[in-house]
Amino acid sequence: MSSVASVHSLWTVAAGAPGKIPAPHIEYTELSPTLIVLGAAVIGILIEALVPRRNRYYSQLLLSLVALAAAFAAVIGLAAGGFGSSKAHIAAMGAIAVDGPALFLQGTILLVSLIAVFTFAERRLDPAAHGNRVDSFAAQPAAVPGGPAEQAAVKAGFTTTEVFPIVLFAVGGMLIFPAANDLLTLFIALEVFSLPLYILCALARRQRLLSQEAAVKYFLLGAFSSAFLLFGVALLYGYAGTVGYAGIAEVVSDGAKQIDPALAGTMGNDALLLIGAALVLMGLLFKVGAVPFHMWTPDVYQGAPTPVTGFMAAATKVAAFGALLRLLYVVLPGMRWDWQPVMWGVAIITMLGGAIVAITQTDIKRLLAYSSIAHAGFILAGVIATSEDGVSSVLFYLAAYSFVTLGAFAVVTLVRDAGGEATALSKWAGLGRRSPLVAAVFAVFLLAFAGIPLTSGFAGKFAVFKAAAQSGAGWLVVVGVLSSAIAAFFYIRVIVLMFFNEPKADGPTVAVPSLLTTTAIAIGVTATLVLGLAPQYFLDLAGHAGVFVR
Repeated sequence: MSSVASVHSLWTVAAGAPGKIPAPHIEYTELSPTLIVLGAAVIGILIEALVPRRNRYYSQLLLSLVALAAAFAAVIGLAAGGFGSSKAHIAAMGAIAVDGPALFLQGTILLVSLIAVFTFAERRLDPAAHGNRVDSFAAQPAAVPGGPAEQAAVKAGFTTTEVFPIVLFAVGGMLIFPAANDLLTLFIALEVFSLPLYILCALARRQRLLSQEAAVKYFLLGAFSSAFLLFGVALLYGYAGTVGYAGIAEVVSDGAKQIDPALAGTMGNDALLLIGAALVLMGLLFKVGAVPFHMWTPDVYQGAPTPVTGFMAAATKVAAFGALLRLLYVVLPGMRWDWQPVMWGVAIITMLGGAIVAITQTDIKRLLAYSSIAHAGFILAGVIATSEDGVSSVLFYLAAYSFVTLGAFAVVTLVRDAGGEATALSKWAGLGRRSPLVAAVFAVFLLAFAGIPLTSGFAGKFAVFKAAAQSGAGWLVVVGVLSSAIAAFFYIRVIVLMFFNEPKADGPTVAVPSLLTTTAIAIGVTATLVLGLAPQYFLDLAGHAGVFVR
């Protein structure tokens, strides 16, 4: 009864003196990139509710492009104002870090999303249905595939314009994820960008059942990974008595000195720390697509609409690796000798597993999925370096990889037959003779994936392997080079298939895209070549952005 009375007295004292409760201090300028994107997403939902159907496509496309461009301009403004270096600090009551890595990753995510929106908006690839231009998304996703409601929606020329605000919500979550400075903010950001992605995966116009199967697999496995992460958060809170990154890091490094005497009986238990850190890492490695948490990747990449696959493959990796870097470098540097051997093992099996299994693939989207798993292993080599060079090399690799990935999936949308996209590798035979330009562009992306010199892939791999070697992970670099050699085999096999095989009489055609997809592919090729031929400026930029605020 006494405890109830004391709680009640505290309650009445607080209510009686409202001036004593401090108002939260939120730095709206530093949070402006995220606020712009999420605000535009809310406006997009209102457009769906209030604007006539015939006007929604152009309204949503314009809103999305303006919002992403404005948010990118805000990131540039913050970086120019010194928030990536001298003015780096913790904002929003300790929830969000505004520093070099956060701004670099947010800028990359916004650029990638801006280009991805071009591929989402493409309406020239499929033949017009009943006189109406159609895109990659189901006319009425809630309808039963092939049922009368879907047929009526196709006949009426419906398009799913709500994909644009859904993408903006996903981008908003991705912007918060690598900048989160406490574990609860990390979890909320994870859910904010994961739930829209589950929806987007289920919206393919063609192969509806495969698309819905991919979404269900992604949702179920994503729910498991979120549960592991949340359980890990609870254990780390039990260990340190706080969910803030700095607080946990202090207890990890100083141990008993930082523990509140009143909580000493329950805090500081190393078992809670080790198990909690392992569970949080599992949740992040799932999003990265590292072995053995990669099972969802090939199925989801194959089943999702290809514009969604490209967006997810590029942007999710950037956000997830950013969060992983901040966790290991800010929260758990005092546990380096515990997590480094585990990450060594994960990196090795990820590099080798992705490269070896990719050789057996007969579908271009599944091949690119296993390729992305191998690349996750290469990036982990930079993460393991635990140095400023390691951080900057990972930032550069993520930027380079995301543009190559977006461009490659944009090219996949162009190769089509009567059933939609022709993703079977056998159908790509002789593509170089049928459409030399498209095949040449795809070959550039494949060479970048393989890490051939003069492409961004080579500069990225060289940077992460150099950082790993300098930190003493020489054997990891040897495995990485071996995996790169294995991966080069299947990339070059596709190039040989396109240019040196005879085209089949019933082979696919190459659709003529609108300016939107053409722009997306052109930006991808330009970024791939510029980052390969003159990478130093961008490596320096990543180097300046490589210091976390603590």
